[in-house]
Amino acid sequence: MIEPVIAPVPGVAGANEPGRPAVFRARGLTKVYHMGEVDVHALRGVDLDLYQGEFVVLLGPSGSGKSTLLNILGGLDVPTGGRVHFCDQELTAQDEAGLTRYRRSHVGFVFQFYNLIPSLTARENVALVTEISRQPMRPEEALQLVNLGPRMDHFPAQLSGGEQQRVAIARAISKRPDVLLCDEPTGALDIQTGIVVLDVIARVNRELGTTTAVITHNAAIADMADRVISLFDGRIANVRGNAVKVSPQELRW
Repeated sequence: MIEPVIAPVPGVAGANEPGRPAVFRARGLTKVYHMGEVDVHALRGVDLDLYQGEFVVLLGPSGSGKSTLLNILGGLDVPTGGRVHFCDQELTAQDEAGLTRYRRSHVGFVFQFYNLIPSLTARENVALVTEISRQPMRPEEALQLVNLGPRMDHFPAQLSGGEQQRVAIARAISKRPDVLLCDEPTGALDIQTGIVVLDVIARVNRELGTTTAVITHNAAIADMADRVISLFDGRIANVRGNAVKVSPQELRW
């Protein structure tokens, strides 16, 4: 794991977080998509720090810039302007090969849709990642962590939607990432199944100390986070901390 070395900067969202080193530092992030003759401004000058081991919820309506911001932090996209540092690396100075190494070594992704390979068992889907990682968990260990030990030899078609999402989480954490980035991980699930998935994500954050960011448009989920960052129209509209976090089972849906 790369040691975080970046100090908080006053006036930046999250900069007053006490006692935690910054893992991400984003400054002046802009992202413009050119759609024919129309420019779509997805991000409009975002400044943000995220901290080691914290659980952050990125909240906002569709089109507010949440996914664009997460994709830039995860090295899946590059900004039009501004800079991003991950610990002592400037991500915005990396070429595609450098970003690929960063994603492979440091970031786990969980998306709304599970993206499992139908012809492989849960164990084999996780093994796809562990076989190319430097110091991975065993697939069995990762699946046990998400409470799927008895189901690890089942194929995706034999699993419920929530179980498939937990396989996707196991796959993401099996390489022991520093950061877990989740884009609407409960968006395709019913409330009770979503609670189970959120409980697994919270457990990973708590037990592995993985810096975790979850995108959602569901304001109820915000109460389980250390910090809630609200976006609107490509800007950070509000940042608040939760003095007391609630469990997924206690959320008011």
